Amino acid sequence: MKAGLGALRLAPHVFWAMTPREFDAALKGAFGDVASPLSRRDLAALMGAYPDTDGVMPAKAGIQ
Repeated sequence: MKAGLGALRLAPHVFWAMTPREFDAALKGAFGDVASPLSRRDLAALMGAYPDTDGVMPAKAGIQ
């Protein structure tokens, strides 16, 4: 809703009448196709930088 009514400035009736595919096309038309899939190389780099632990977040992360 924030993107449709705010950034795209669609009228509410236009926003709610759009299909997800139309909304996606409107976003890509306005902002470009900025998201791309993560490559295996990038995934491997992230996994190396942030390895899984035993499934418990470290206390120093500030999340309880």
